[in-house]
Order: sequence, then structure tokens, then C-alpha cells
Amino acid sequence: MNLIRLWYEDGQEIDLSKYGLIGLRLIIPSPQFETYTEELPGRPGTLKLGKDLRPRYLTAEFKIDSNDYTDSLLLRDELYSLFSKGNFLYIGEKMQPGKRWHVECVEQWNPERINLNTMRTTIPFVAESGMAESVGTTLDPFTFDAEVWQVGQGLTSDDMKYVHNTNLFNIYNAGNETVNPRNMELLIEYKGASTNLSIKNETTGDEWIYTGTSNSGDSLKLDGIQMTKNNLSIFRNTNKKLISLVPGWNGFRLSGTVGSFEIKFSFRFHYL
Repeated sequence: MNLIRLWYEDGQEIDLSKYGLIGLRLIIPSPQFETYTEELPGRPGTLKLGKDLRPRYLTAEFKIDSNDYTDSLLLRDELYSLFSKGNFLYIGEKMQPGKRWHVECVEQWNPERINLNTMRTTIPFVAESGMAESVGTTLDPFTFDAEVWQVGQGLTSDDMKYVHNTNLFNIYNAGNETVNPRNMELLIEYKGASTNLSIKNETTGDEWIYTGTSNSGDSLKLDGIQMTKNNLSIFRNTNKKLISLVPGWNGFRLSGTVGSFEIKFSFRFHYL
């Protein structure tokens, strides 16, 4: 039974049988943090200033089946190319179909020959972000038929909506990590007329303001750190702030809207 899934960086799943691969297990270590402390004269111990999540080093064990000895050598060379440094992939566990890790193989690995047709290998990967992400996005249907979600992913039976047309609404982050647009996918798109549009996350206090106008057919986008109107930069006409999403419910308030509009949130959930 294959217990590992692989995707190219563009999200297309890799057919492991093409490489003769059978995933035996994926070893995922616990999170590791780098903490920052300070010693103060007259104060016992140290004062904790904060901590940063470190990269996670995953290990994948594979069996490699081939037709004959020559075929095994060809597969070996194809795998060297697939897992070479600079090739970013996604990897996940078959039994957790809703989560994946963005990884790169940066260390040398050597397949062990079992017989003429079979090899076995252990491949080291590094996940620089230190966390997993959901396979699905908030714009995918929240049904298990979609095959991108799983139990234990923080999903709720409450109505999770990510497209709204009212000035007050809630956005749910099912992950256990804050979605930070500085280094994570987050697209907020406003379609409609506006004057001095403000998008405020009242849960965090984050507020984005566009000191301009838009017409009913215009599209304003906050795509990561990019801010555009109809795909042209409007960064200098904003307050240059970003909006993050903490785990759980985030309450939003819009002001400056004119007439009917639509606002859409597209992102993935992130997990330690």
C-alpha cells in the first residue's frame, strides 16, 4: 500500500507508479522553535522575548520497483532529477489527504539495492515554513467528495462562507496558525464601486484603506503583498497595511462601499 503522496509545485499530483515508487512512510518531526531571551540585572532567570518556528526536516521512505536491472538504473536517474536541489514539491501522507508540505530535497541520498528489480531509499526533505498547509483552498467545496479535506482539519459545521456582499461578515480560519500574507497565500478581492474603501479585521485590528475610487466593474485585489486595481498597482494610494487572519473566526467590517459589491477571500489553512 502506498502511504505517501507527491505533487509538483503547480499542484499537479505526481503518479508515483511512473517512477516505480511505493511510499512506505513519511516521518514528520515535532515543531522546533528558536527562542529569544534577555537577562536583566536584579531579575532571576531570563526574560522571554519571543520565539520563531524553525524549518521541519521530513524523511520519506520509498520502495522502488522496476522491470529489470537496466530499468532500475533508468528509474534511479529519473528520481535523482525529480528530487534534485531546487525542485520544490509538495509531499503528504495518504491517510491525511487534506494536508501537504512544501518541501525541497537538499541533502544527498543513496538508494539501497535489494535485488535486481527492487531498491529501497530514504529521502530527506526540508519544509522551510515549518508547517503544513491544506490541500484545498477556501473556494473549494467543503465536502469530503472534493477529496481535499479530512477529519481533524479544524473544519466546523457552521456556515463557512468566503464570498460576501454585506458590510459585516465573518471569515473562518480552520488552521492553528495565523495566515500572514507576507509569506502565505491570501487573496482578498473586492468587486464593485467604492470611495475610500476600508477593509478591517476587527478581531486583529488590521485595516487596509484605499484612498481612491472604484467603479462597479472594477476589481481591487490584495494578493499577498501586492495591491492592484484592475491589475495595476495602487500601493501608493493605500495605507500600505496588510490583513492577517488568526485561527478561528475573524470579524470584518467594510466602509466606503457604494451600491452592490462582492468581496472574496481565497487562502489555505496552515498547521503545525
